[in-house]
Amino acid sequence: MEILITGATGRLGRVLTPELARAGHTVRAAGRTPAPTGKPGPDRPADGGGGEVRRVRLDLATGDGLPAAVDGVETVVHLASAPYQGSYTRQVDLAGTRGLVEAAARAGVRHLVYLSIVGADRVPWPYFRIKIEAEAAVAAGPVPWTVLRVTQFHGFLAEALSRLARLPVLPVDPGITAQPVDVADVAAHLRWRVTAAPGGATEEFGGPAELDGGTLVREWLAARRIRRRMLRLPVPGRLGRAFRAGALVSPTGNRGRITWREYLAGPSEQAG
Repeated sequence: MEILITGATGRLGRVLTPELARAGHTVRAAGRTPAPTGKPGPDRPADGGGGEVRRVRLDLATGDGLPAAVDGVETVVHLASAPYQGSYTRQVDLAGTRGLVEAAARAGVRHLVYLSIVGADRVPWPYFRIKIEAEAAVAAGPVPWTVLRVTQFHGFLAEALSRLARLPVLPVDPGITAQPVDVADVAAHLRWRVTAAPGGATEEFGGPAELDGGTLVREWLAARRIRRRMLRLPVPGRLGRAFRAGALVSPTGNRGRITWREYLAGPSEQAG
């Protein structure tokens, strides 16, 4: 299958791209500045899989490279996003998604898989509202589609805790429940999802366990061997109420296998 991945240089895209190539697909790995291959022609999977990776330039904010990127593609996996960057976020996540849907329709794409976030419909956050608008743009378009909402990535939470740990005390809201998921599990799920029929629905995928905020922080501190006093500090307002009501977890969706503790013990934690 010929598959286009937008945001192929991002956290999930870097894992999904070789995953699909190992499964025998031809992958167009799109990004604003795709990594050079070091040689002309397509990349081959390092383990000798049957597929290949072709690096393509695509700027969703401007539409530059879009017609060529979708030409001849059967499936699009839309991962590209620009969170928390003001008006640029709307350019990429909303206008860019609409442009991608239109271009995919003209190119005869048979399945568009859009990655969203569990809780986007329940958390009063501006970025989440943009994701919901983008979901609606995908669903309203003529291309058969699947929206996959995922819970928070392990790496995202680890980076957030690293920033908070610079403070003299580490604030934590123990009432918040999260369900962290590993990018490797999401990539494995997407490897199956792209070959299945379009769902025409919103699906969810989360980590293997629901953890309260205190447990997340304590296990991260222990894994990093950091001594830091924790300060109980509930997140205020509607945002905190949504978090504490379980908006970030997916009780009914499919689940990955790699736990938060396993992630912390692995090389990805040291690298990220």
